[in-house]
Amino acid sequence: MRLSSIAALAAAVLLVVGCQTPPERSGAAAGSGAAAGGAGVSGRGATDGVDRMAGTLSEQLAQVGDRVFFAFDQYALTPEARGTIEGQAALLSRHSGITVRIEGHADERGTREYNLALGDRRAHAVKDYMVALGISPGRITTTSYGSERPAVLGSNEQAWAQNRRAVTVVFTDRVGS
Repeated sequence: MRLSSIAALAAAVLLVVGCQTPPERSGAAAGSGAAAGGAGVSGRGATDGVDRMAGTLSEQLAQVGDRVFFAFDQYALTPEARGTIEGQAALLSRHSGITVRIEGHADERGTREYNLALGDRRAHAVKDYMVALGISPGRITTTSYGSERPAVLGSNEQAWAQNRRAVTVVFTDRVGS
């Protein structure tokens, strides 16, 4: 039952976040989107305490960013990516009930198998850095979608650059953590 509630909440968050105009960002957070997943906007009928916790967590996630980008055919983390991941790790350190799934993606160039492997290397690069920052590997899972789930449709450098990414999806195990 609790898992169903979390799934419904996650769907609501994705719907709301997907319909919003992203805020303009500058500096280290440029190019980072608002995080989506099992945390964020609270649903109808939630208690005041849950609303406050979700709003605070949602604000923190939006400030940190949920994605990092990679150069063509690369999985090395850029300084900007490291800054985003450091913010994510700090958030994980403050909230012990949060777990994450790192989703690796690639642009459309290359074979399906190659792009799945590259997405996997990108997801693991993010996970490895989080672990090096002190986050328990048991709180982090990884998956690769290769080029199967593009963020931007198009066959040009601008679209490809947005699709070469790793996205951190956040889940809350318990409220008030």
